[in-house]
Amino acid sequence: FMAEVRELGIKNTENTPKEEVKPEVESKKTVDVEATKAMLDKLSDQEIQKLIKEIESQIRKEKSDLTNVTRQHDNLKKRLKENNEKLKLSTQLPHMVANIGEILEPEEEEDGDKDGSGFNVQKVPGGNKKDAKKQKSLVVKTTGRHTVYLPVPGLVEAEDLKPGELVAVNKESFIVYEKLPAEYDSR
Repeated sequence: FMAEVRELGIKNTENTPKEEVKPEVESKKTVDVEATKAMLDKLSDQEIQKLIKEIESQIRKEKSDLTNVTRQHDNLKKRLKENNEKLKLSTQLPHMVANIGEILEPEEEEDGDKDGSGFNVQKVPGGNKKDAKKQKSLVVKTTGRHTVYLPVPGLVEAEDLKPGELVAVNKESFIVYEKLPAEYDSR
């Protein structure tokens, strides 16, 4: 029955926006209505009841789909809001100012049998351990009177730093975030 309804060109106009009715469209709608009336006149009461139940079932399905999509949309909006709040919190500066105390060169191991953890080893394409380049490490002195050894400098390359330069470090891990501009005294 639904196939016959679709063949006649009857569309669900419940959720479609109302538009200005043009004379051509109006005549087409009357044809659809007349065709629908003719089709319904041919059907028995049981067939009409079955058609009504199918249409109601389709309406329920569409409403549940709409509810699911609305729920998903609300959940995504909620997650987006939470992520934006987390982003705001993470962009607040949990930094501390520190001076570079020393930049330490990696020690060359003369004994080839010793394999360390490789924590300071920077991987070089090719995968050969002999070609691997070790990172420089840092000693920083913070404004909180901490002197900290950093085996891994952080987000700034140790080659870009000089002793005595100001850097921003994390308050807890002391990882270097960025190089700060030099201080100057205006006196």
